[in-house]
Amino acid sequence: MNWIARFFIALYVFLYRRTRGAIGGRLNGMPVLLLTTTGRKTGKRRTVPVMYLKEGVNYVVTASNGGREKHPAWWLNLKGNRQATIGVEGVHQAVVAEPVSPEEKRRLRAQLVEKAPSFEGYQKRASREIPMVILRPAAGGGA
Repeated sequence: MNWIARFFIALYVFLYRRTRGAIGGRLNGMPVLLLTTTGRKTGKRRTVPVMYLKEGVNYVVTASNGGREKHPAWWLNLKGNRQATIGVEGVHQAVVAEPVSPEEKRRLRAQLVEKAPSFEGYQKRASREIPMVILRPAAGGGA
């Protein structure tokens, strides 16, 4: 990722945290959470904004990376370590990531495309299968 993209992500995360999601809490009509994963190579904690669907107490995120051919780093980090933290409107919570089953993915993808039609084009652009992940609250709750 180039320095310009890193700068804007850092600015987005800063504004989201500072305003508890009043700035950055929605993007293209979708709610946004802050996902913090542990780098699979560096071991450093990394935070990125990600759009989500809410399913009861769980959050569903899509590793679309805007339809690019490469998976987003956060998805690769979650594959290496399923433990993560999310921040939603100032509330932080430890979560465990689970890949979505093919049956669940069909259902959830339909919901996602209904709320954010741009996601339909992402899968068409990418030759890779775009993963979806359920973030379930970790035992013990908050972070």
